[in-house]
Amino acid sequence: MVPIILVALLGVIVWVSVWFYGEYDYRFGDAVTKSGAVKIMPNLSLNEAAAMLEKEGYINSADEYIRIAKKFDRGSIRVGNYKFDKGESYRTLQNRLYFGNQTPIRVTFNNIRTLDRLAGALTRNLLVDSLTMLNHLKGEAKTNGQNIYIARFIPNTYEFYWTVTPSELTEKLEKESQKFWNANSRKEKAQKLGYTPEQISTIASIVYEETKVEAEMDKVAGVYINRLRVGMPLQADPTVKFAVGDFSIKRVLNRHLEYDSPYNTYKYKGLPPGPICVPPISAIDATLSYQDKQHSYLYFCANPDFSGTHAFAKTLSEHNQNAAAYHRELNRRKIR
Repeated sequence: MVPIILVALLGVIVWVSVWFYGEYDYRFGDAVTKSGAVKIMPNLSLNEAAAMLEKEGYINSADEYIRIAKKFDRGSIRVGNYKFDKGESYRTLQNRLYFGNQTPIRVTFNNIRTLDRLAGALTRNLLVDSLTMLNHLKGEAKTNGQNIYIARFIPNTYEFYWTVTPSELTEKLEKESQKFWNANSRKEKAQKLGYTPEQISTIASIVYEETKVEAEMDKVAGVYINRLRVGMPLQADPTVKFAVGDFSIKRVLNRHLEYDSPYNTYKYKGLPPGPICVPPISAIDATLSYQDKQHSYLYFCANPDFSGTHAFAKTLSEHNQNAAAYHRELNRRKIR
């Protein structure tokens, strides 16, 4: 009788030991063999995912992964981008994939001029393809025009889940844009200048295409605002390049100035229908700062030293002298 009890007791001890070891190994044992990021594609089965993790060196055995996953009711996975750390347990690893606890992806965009470029920049590292995103952007932009819609976005670095949908993405960007304009009294500054945020973005986009020198952006913005105030055409070369569709033009010629487009600010007074690029924060803030840094300049011209800076003038005769010096240098360098 006693031996039977001892055998039974020994059996219980063995069972408890095996159970405890299995639990311990599941919760605390090293399952992940290297750090890195993995994308689980749509329609990938548990077996396929496990095989991929083994092939790429994140786990030692696909069979072991599948066995443990099924034992602990973690037999399914979700699409997503996941970051692994070496030494993580099966519990941590499988819970992450089972519940879809993704690692966000950083998305950065700047110096964007058109919706198709924006779609490409937004989707470069996301699951959604650029054509699907572009169609969504075009649908959203129907009401006000494509470039007015672009003005809603603030170039920056954002975090999205790899599986984000186009509507989720643009909804977040628009919320971030609202936060941006509400911060630092930007909306109030725009109102004091007499413009909407979209119009400020339009001016800022022209400023940015005119100069990359942040120290003079407010002065360039002031020239355009002053021209608008006195009813002068903006006569901004970058808007002509945008209208023609060629920003590689080094010298705007008379044939370019005759191009018929509402973006040709030599032919049409006032602001163009929308921004000619997604202006950076520096250009937007420089444009807004003109309220406190007002001047009387109505003209500016690139300096002939090609430093990227400009010579500013209050009168046309002074501007003509500056322009003549610049064009002499263009001719000397045979820039056509």
